[in-house]
Amino acid sequence: MVRGSARVWGRDTVEFGRVTGFSDGLFAIAMTLLIVEVGVPRMIHTGSSRELLDKLGDLVPEFAGFFLSFALIGRYWVAHHQMFSVLRGIDYGLISRNLVYLAFIAFLPFPTALLGDYFDNPLAVIAYAVTGAIVSGLEVVLLRYAWKANLLRVKVTPQVMHWGSVMSLSPVVAFLISIPVAFVSTPIAVLMWLITVPFGVYMHRRAPAGADVLE
Repeated sequence: MVRGSARVWGRDTVEFGRVTGFSDGLFAIAMTLLIVEVGVPRMIHTGSSRELLDKLGDLVPEFAGFFLSFALIGRYWVAHHQMFSVLRGIDYGLISRNLVYLAFIAFLPFPTALLGDYFDNPLAVIAYAVTGAIVSGLEVVLLRYAWKANLLRVKVTPQVMHWGSVMSLSPVVAFLISIPVAFVSTPIAVLMWLITVPFGVYMHRRAPAGADVLE
């Protein structure tokens, strides 16, 4: 298909399948790398249960970072899957924006490892928050581009698009607000990221008619 001067590849083309396959593969690799960053503890006295227990206790922040990021990347994958499920096709504009989005998905294991090793350092929390805010913001960029470029195969009203944008931008707000809080208390800053859960429940109850096409 050709839209104006831009080439659009439909859902049944090899190009569309390559983009979705590449995206899914990168998500899988990023999620796998999260646990690779959690190193097996080295013990001085092999066989000492007490020493091993102490070493595992030291890894609690890293385990917490793994599960937090696994859930976050999993949520991003679901949102990415939902968006691609309503596309009628893709063009170079969407492909390039998708690559930028995937670059930050691939980058997430680094701030995750940083957060696990330096949980009490506000800069580690800030690095994670900034990365999360960028990824969440790019979700809106992808969706709105597809909408304006007429790449969606479902009818999305401006009201539904506004609702979907607010849903995707709520984590951005939570991440950014947590940045100054990190200098006061890193645990509280991290807990602030969870406020998007009740907000999401609230927004789903106020979803406009036709919003189910984005879910």
